[in-house]
Amino acid sequence: MDNVKQALVKVPEVTLLFWIIKVAATTLGETAGDSLSMSLNLGYIVSTAIFAVIFAVAVATQIKEKGFNKWLYWLTIIATTTLGTTIADFVDRSLGIGYAGGSALLFAMLILCLFVWRKTMGSISVDSIVSPKAEIFYWTTIMFSQTLGTALGDWVADTKGMGYTMSAIIFGSLLAIIAAAHFWTNISKTILFWAAFILTRPLGAVLGDFLDKPVDHGGLALSRFGASAALLVFIVVCLLVFKQRASAKSH
Repeated sequence: MDNVKQALVKVPEVTLLFWIIKVAATTLGETAGDSLSMSLNLGYIVSTAIFAVIFAVAVATQIKEKGFNKWLYWLTIIATTTLGTTIADFVDRSLGIGYAGGSALLFAMLILCLFVWRKTMGSISVDSIVSPKAEIFYWTTIMFSQTLGTALGDWVADTKGMGYTMSAIIFGSLLAIIAAAHFWTNISKTILFWAAFILTRPLGAVLGDFLDKPVDHGGLALSRFGASAALLVFIVVCLLVFKQRASAKSH
C-alpha cells in the first residue's frame, strides 16, 4: 500500500537542488511577470489574465498526468510565480492598499487556504498529495504563497527602504535559519517546508528586481527579457541533472 501511495505522489524530493531551482523559478517569475506588465505595457490586469490561463492549463495538465514529470512540475511552478507577480503588483499598487496591506491580505488568504486544506484532507504535507483534490489544494496554496512572497519582497525592499541587496540578505538569512531548524530542532517538517517555500518567493522577487531595475534604484538595469531567458536556461540545465524521483518522504 505504501508503494502504491508513493507511486501516486507527483512532487519532487526536496533536496538542495530543489531549492536552487525554486529560487531561480521565482526570480524568473519576477522578471517574466514584469516583462509583460511593464516592458510590453500590457498592465497588471491583462498580464494577470494571460498568466491565469497558462496557470490553469498547466495545473489541469499536471493533475491529469499519471506520474511525476519534472518538466511539467516546474513549468507549473513558473506559471504560479509569474501569475503571483502580476496579482501582487495589482493588489499592492492598483488597489491602493500598499505593500503592507497587500501582504496582510495575501497572508490571510494563504492561511485560510492551508486551514481549509487541512480540515478537508486531514494533512497539508506533500506526502498526502495523492489525489486530484489534494493537488488542487497544493497548487492553490502555492499560487497564494508566490503572490504573498512578491508582496513581501516589494514591501521590505521598497517601503522599508532596505534595497534589493540587503533584502536578499535578510530573506536568505531567514531561509538559513529554517534550514538549521530542519536539521537541529523538532519543529514540524511540514511547517518548516511551507515557511521555506513562502520565503523563497520574496528572495526571488528582490533578486529579480536587482537584475532589471535601474541603477539609480539599486538594480543592474539588465533587460527583463534577457534576464528571463538566462534564468530559463539555468533552470533547464538544472533539470537536465535533476535525477530525482517523486518523493514520499516527510517534509
